[in-house]
Amino acid sequence: MRAIFVGASALTIMTARILLKRGLETIIIDANKEKLESLANEMDCGFIVGDGTKPAILKESNPGESDMLLCLTNDDRSNILASLVGRSLGFQRIVTRIEDPELEHICIELGLEDTIVPARTIGRLLSDMVEGRDPLMLTTMIRDEARVFSFVLRESDECTLDKLDIPQNSRVICIYRNDKFLVPAQDEKLKSNDEILLITHRDNLATLKERYLSPAQ
Repeated sequence: MRAIFVGASALTIMTARILLKRGLETIIIDANKEKLESLANEMDCGFIVGDGTKPAILKESNPGESDMLLCLTNDDRSNILASLVGRSLGFQRIVTRIEDPELEHICIELGLEDTIVPARTIGRLLSDMVEGRDPLMLTTMIRDEARVFSFVLRESDECTLDKLDIPQNSRVICIYRNDKFLVPAQDEKLKSNDEILLITHRDNLATLKERYLSPAQ
Protein backbone atom coordinates (compact mmCIF):
# COMPACT_ATOMS: atom_id res chain seq x y z
CA MET A 1 0.00 0.00 0.00
CA ARG A 2 0.96 3.61 -0.56
CA ALA A 3 -0.09 6.51 1.71
CA ILE A 4 0.32 10.22 0.99
CA PHE A 5 0.29 12.75 3.85
CA VAL A 6 -0.40 16.47 3.49
CA GLY A 7 1.18 18.35 6.38
CA ALA A 8 4.10 17.23 8.54
CA SER A 9 2.08 17.51 11.75
CA ALA A 10 2.69 15.46 14.88
CA LEU A 11 -0.21 13.21 13.87
CA THR A 12 1.30 12.70 10.42
CA ILE A 13 4.73 11.83 11.80
CA MET A 14 3.35 9.36 14.33
CA THR A 15 1.13 7.64 11.75
CA ALA A 16 3.84 7.57 9.10
CA ARG A 17 6.33 5.98 11.49
CA ILE A 18 3.88 3.19 12.28
CA LEU A 19 3.20 2.59 8.57
CA LEU A 20 6.93 2.50 7.81
CA LYS A 21 7.47 -0.14 10.49
CA ARG A 22 4.76 -2.18 8.80
CA GLY A 23 6.55 -1.90 5.47
CA LEU A 24 4.16 0.50 3.75
CA GLU A 25 5.32 3.18 1.35
CA THR A 26 4.68 6.72 2.61
CA ILE A 27 5.18 10.24 1.26
CA ILE A 28 4.89 13.45 3.28
CA ILE A 29 4.08 16.79 1.63
CA ASP A 30 4.83 20.05 3.47
CA ALA A 31 5.86 23.58 2.54
CA ASN A 32 8.48 23.73 5.32
CA LYS A 33 11.66 22.58 3.61
CA GLU A 34 13.78 22.67 6.78
CA LYS A 35 11.31 20.49 8.66
CA LEU A 36 11.26 17.87 5.91
CA GLU A 37 15.06 17.86 5.73
CA SER A 38 15.18 17.19 9.46
CA LEU A 39 12.65 14.36 9.16
CA ALA A 40 14.60 12.86 6.26
CA ASN A 41 17.44 12.13 8.69
CA GLU A 42 15.24 9.86 10.79
CA MET A 43 12.48 8.58 8.51
CA ASP A 44 12.90 6.41 5.43
CA CYS A 45 10.04 7.78 3.36
CA GLY A 46 9.42 10.11 0.44
CA PHE A 47 9.16 13.88 0.85
CA ILE A 48 7.70 16.57 -1.39
CA VAL A 49 8.30 20.25 -0.58
CA GLY A 50 5.29 22.39 -1.41
CA ASP A 51 1.74 23.42 -0.62
CA GLY A 52 -0.42 20.28 -0.49
CA THR A 53 -3.54 22.22 -1.43
CA LYS A 54 -2.08 22.92 -4.90
CA PRO A 55 -2.99 20.44 -7.67
CA ALA A 56 0.49 20.57 -9.20
CA ILE A 57 2.08 19.53 -5.90
CA LEU A 58 -0.39 16.71 -5.22
CA LYS A 59 0.13 15.40 -8.75
CA GLU A 60 3.80 14.83 -7.91
CA SER A 61 2.72 12.08 -5.51
CA ASN A 62 1.12 10.05 -8.35
CA PRO A 63 -2.52 9.87 -7.17
CA GLY A 64 -3.34 6.94 -9.46
CA GLU A 65 -0.71 4.78 -7.76
CA SER A 66 -1.65 5.76 -4.20
CA ASP A 67 -4.14 4.04 -1.90
CA MET A 68 -4.92 6.87 0.49
CA LEU A 69 -4.47 10.62 0.92
CA LEU A 70 -4.39 11.80 4.54
CA CYS A 71 -4.82 15.56 4.98
CA LEU A 72 -3.49 16.10 8.50
CA THR A 73 -2.19 19.67 8.68
CA ASN A 74 -2.99 21.77 11.72
CA ASP A 75 -5.34 23.97 9.67
CA ASP A 76 -8.90 22.74 9.06
CA ARG A 77 -9.50 24.76 5.90
CA SER A 78 -6.26 23.60 4.33
CA ASN A 79 -7.22 20.00 5.05
CA ILE A 80 -10.65 20.43 3.49
CA LEU A 81 -9.21 22.13 0.40
CA ALA A 82 -6.45 19.53 -0.01
CA SER A 83 -9.07 16.78 0.31
CA LEU A 84 -11.22 18.28 -2.44
CA VAL A 85 -8.23 18.75 -4.72
CA GLY A 86 -7.12 15.18 -3.99
CA ARG A 87 -10.55 13.85 -4.88
CA SER A 88 -10.47 15.71 -8.20
CA LEU A 89 -7.09 14.11 -8.94
CA GLY A 90 -8.40 10.58 -8.37
CA PHE A 91 -7.09 9.48 -4.96
CA GLN A 92 -8.87 6.26 -4.02
CA ARG A 93 -9.63 7.28 -0.43
CA ILE A 94 -9.19 10.52 1.47
CA VAL A 95 -8.99 11.21 5.21
CA THR A 96 -9.72 14.77 6.36
CA ARG A 97 -8.65 16.00 9.79
CA ILE A 98 -10.60 18.85 11.41
CA GLU A 99 -10.43 20.28 14.91
CA ASP A 100 -13.58 22.41 14.74
CA PRO A 101 -16.61 20.08 15.06
CA GLU A 102 -18.81 22.75 13.48
CA LEU A 103 -17.10 22.06 10.15
CA GLU A 104 -17.98 18.36 10.23
CA HIS A 105 -21.38 18.82 8.60
CA ILE A 106 -19.73 20.87 5.86
CA CYS A 107 -17.33 18.01 5.20
CA ILE A 108 -20.23 15.55 5.05
CA GLU A 109 -22.11 17.77 2.60
CA LEU A 110 -18.97 17.99 0.47
CA GLY A 111 -18.80 14.19 0.37
CA LEU A 112 -15.68 13.88 2.53
CA GLU A 113 -16.73 10.63 4.19
CA ASP A 114 -13.59 9.90 6.19
CA THR A 115 -13.54 13.03 8.32
CA ILE A 116 -11.89 12.71 11.72
CA VAL A 117 -12.05 15.02 14.76
CA PRO A 118 -9.07 13.75 16.83
CA ALA A 119 -9.80 15.73 20.01
CA ARG A 120 -13.38 14.46 20.15
CA THR A 121 -12.37 10.86 19.44
CA ILE A 122 -9.70 10.90 22.14
CA GLY A 123 -12.05 12.71 24.53
CA ARG A 124 -14.68 9.99 24.16
CA LEU A 125 -12.06 7.27 24.58
CA LEU A 126 -10.70 8.85 27.76
CA SER A 127 -14.21 9.40 29.15
CA ASP A 128 -15.03 5.73 28.60
CA MET A 129 -11.78 4.73 30.30
CA VAL A 130 -12.56 6.94 33.32
CA GLU A 131 -15.95 5.24 33.62
CA GLY A 132 -14.31 1.81 33.50
CA ARG A 133 -15.55 0.82 30.07
CA ASP A 134 -13.63 -1.11 27.42
CA PRO A 135 -14.17 0.82 24.21
CA LEU A 136 -14.88 -1.29 21.11
CA MET A 137 -14.46 0.63 17.90
CA LEU A 138 -17.34 0.28 15.47
CA THR A 139 -14.93 -0.41 12.63
CA THR A 140 -13.95 -3.74 14.23
CA MET A 141 -17.59 -4.82 14.18
CA ILE A 142 -18.44 -3.85 10.59
CA ARG A 143 -17.21 -6.65 8.35
CA ASP A 144 -17.67 -8.26 4.94
CA GLU A 145 -19.93 -6.15 2.67
CA ALA A 146 -21.49 -4.01 5.42
CA ARG A 147 -20.69 -0.31 5.47
CA VAL A 148 -21.62 2.66 7.66
CA PHE A 149 -22.88 5.77 5.86
CA SER A 150 -23.86 9.16 7.27
CA PHE A 151 -25.37 12.31 5.82
CA VAL A 152 -26.99 15.53 6.98
CA LEU A 153 -30.68 15.79 6.15
CA ARG A 154 -31.66 18.75 4.01
CA GLU A 155 -34.87 20.65 4.61
CA SER A 156 -36.31 19.33 1.33
CA ASP A 157 -35.84 15.75 2.58
CA GLU A 158 -37.66 16.14 5.91
CA CYS A 159 -40.00 13.21 6.57
CA THR A 160 -40.76 10.52 9.13
CA LEU A 161 -38.19 7.76 9.50
CA ASP A 162 -40.38 5.13 7.83
CA LYS A 163 -40.64 7.38 4.74
CA LEU A 164 -36.89 8.01 4.43
CA ASP A 165 -35.73 7.19 0.91
CA ILE A 166 -32.96 4.64 1.43
CA PRO A 167 -32.10 1.50 -0.60
CA GLN A 168 -32.84 -2.07 0.37
CA ASN A 169 -30.39 -3.68 2.80
CA SER A 170 -30.13 -0.37 4.67
CA ARG A 171 -31.21 0.47 8.22
CA VAL A 172 -30.90 3.67 10.25
CA ILE A 173 -28.75 3.05 13.34
CA CYS A 174 -29.25 6.39 15.04
CA ILE A 175 -29.42 10.11 14.44
CA TYR A 176 -27.55 13.05 15.95
CA ARG A 177 -29.75 16.09 16.56
CA ASN A 178 -28.01 19.19 17.88
CA ASP A 179 -25.01 16.93 18.61
CA LYS A 180 -27.12 14.67 20.84
CA PHE A 181 -27.48 10.92 20.23
CA LEU A 182 -31.00 9.67 19.50
CA VAL A 183 -32.40 6.24 18.58
CA PRO A 184 -35.49 7.19 16.56
CA ALA A 185 -38.85 5.45 16.48
CA GLN A 186 -40.26 4.38 13.12
CA ASP A 187 -42.59 7.39 13.07
CA GLU A 188 -39.87 9.79 14.24
CA LYS A 189 -40.08 13.13 12.41
CA LEU A 190 -36.66 13.72 10.86
CA LYS A 191 -35.63 17.36 10.87
CA SER A 192 -33.38 19.51 8.75
CA ASN A 193 -29.72 19.26 9.88
CA ASP A 194 -30.24 15.86 11.54
CA GLU A 195 -27.18 13.69 10.94
CA ILE A 196 -28.44 10.28 9.87
CA LEU A 197 -26.21 7.26 10.54
CA LEU A 198 -27.14 4.04 8.79
CA ILE A 199 -25.71 0.63 8.01
CA THR A 200 -25.95 -0.56 4.43
CA HIS A 201 -24.56 -2.89 1.79
CA ARG A 202 -21.47 -1.49 0.09
CA ASP A 203 -23.26 -1.67 -3.30
CA ASN A 204 -25.62 1.03 -2.07
CA LEU A 205 -22.94 3.64 -1.39
CA ALA A 206 -22.96 5.19 -4.85
CA THR A 207 -26.76 5.58 -4.77
CA LEU A 208 -26.69 7.08 -1.29
CA LYS A 209 -23.91 9.52 -2.20
CA GLU A 210 -25.82 10.65 -5.27
CA ARG A 211 -29.04 11.02 -3.32
CA TYR A 212 -27.82 12.71 -0.17
CA LEU A 213 -24.31 14.10 -0.74
CA SER A 214 -24.77 15.70 -4.15
CA PRO A 215 -25.52 19.45 -4.19
CA ALA A 216 -29.23 20.20 -3.88
CA GLN A 217 -30.94 20.91 -7.16
